[in-house]
Amino acid sequence: MTHNNTSERCDGCGNTADLKKSNGNEFCEECMELAAAIKKKPETIKRICNLIKSDLQHSAPPRSEYSQVSGSIDLPEVLDAVRYRTRDREQNTWYVSVSELDGNPVEIFASTAFDRDDHLQSRISNLTTITRLVSLILRNVFLGEVLTLEKTNKQLHRSSRQKNDLPDMLTNVLRGYEKKVDSKG
Repeated sequence: MTHNNTSERCDGCGNTADLKKSNGNEFCEECMELAAAIKKKPETIKRICNLIKSDLQHSAPPRSEYSQVSGSIDLPEVLDAVRYRTRDREQNTWYVSVSELDGNPVEIFASTAFDRDDHLQSRISNLTTITRLVSLILRNVFLGEVLTLEKTNKQLHRSSRQKNDLPDMLTNVLRGYEKKVDSKG
């Protein structure tokens, strides 16, 4: 699945450009062409790397078993999931759902029947932050999705429930670093 996404940082080269989403990552046109060539002719790429004395194996991130088998890491619209019911130390009931792809966890969600309870709002916001960031890490571990500061900030921002809650504060602090990364690129 590929769709356009404008003016963000390319996961391949790090430059800011119009991007296309591919296999859970976002690439500029040049990196998209390079990725397509690598995918289409991996043996030729290895031979060229040997000829120019480049060690492609050490510079590339490790690939998951799923991405090696299927060649694609886009998440399907429907995933199998397992739901767990658990209680915290104050005996609040929580539901944790783990979405799986080929038996590997790729997303995790948590909720409670009391999510409208005001005294739980801060905890729910923090829990949302944790599950979004853990899901980002799971997709990196099992699917090879590239982790970036911009993606991390996006997940933090989406976790925020109120102005100046913990995810909002973290997003605001890290946005300053995003600007530093932009000025370097």
